[in-house]
Amino acid sequence: MGKVITVAQQKGGAGKTTLAVTLAGAFVRQGLSVALLDSDPQGTLGRWFMTRLERLGAPDLEFSTASAWGVGYEVRKLRSSHDIVIIDTPPKADSDLRPALREADLVLVPVTASHVDLWATDGVLDLVARESGRALIVLNRMSGGTRLSEEVALAAEGVARVAGARLGSRVAYAETLGQGASAIDARGQAAAEAKALAAEVLAELEA
Repeated sequence: MGKVITVAQQKGGAGKTTLAVTLAGAFVRQGLSVALLDSDPQGTLGRWFMTRLERLGAPDLEFSTASAWGVGYEVRKLRSSHDIVIIDTPPKADSDLRPALREADLVLVPVTASHVDLWATDGVLDLVARESGRALIVLNRMSGGTRLSEEVALAAEGVARVAGARLGSRVAYAETLGQGASAIDARGQAAAEAKALAAEVLAELEA
């Protein structure tokens, strides 16, 4: 039975889809079978998948969509035949999000170098706690050595557990996403960050 990762954050623009495709690409590179489930009506993850399909010519991962009420059913199908299922969710924290949180073995909450992003985690973390789930904050688009990034990182540790691996503020994340690729396909720091985060998330799932 596969493991389920739900990516959730009630504030838009925090990088949920970027985080989802970054991990998906890294897991596929490791030889794991991966399924993506898009429950966000905006459909960015679906656009990424179709772009990837056109680039590769054949799918190297599974893709599905579901509205809030259908998430549980779809996840149960996908996890029976895949090592990892990653759910991308809409930018809100309400009852519609609960099915995606309920199915998750781990909830990842992306937070950029912004106190506003950190404040926005409250609703998601509260729902995670009600569903008896596990949450991990992932610091995203962090500029190394800046005072704001370090302030947010420090403050995040007082809110929930924080992943040791961070994703930096790098053009490679946006570039690869637009190409239907993932940061693991880029060279340099972005690929190293993607690999480190994927390893940490897998360890967390197996704990």
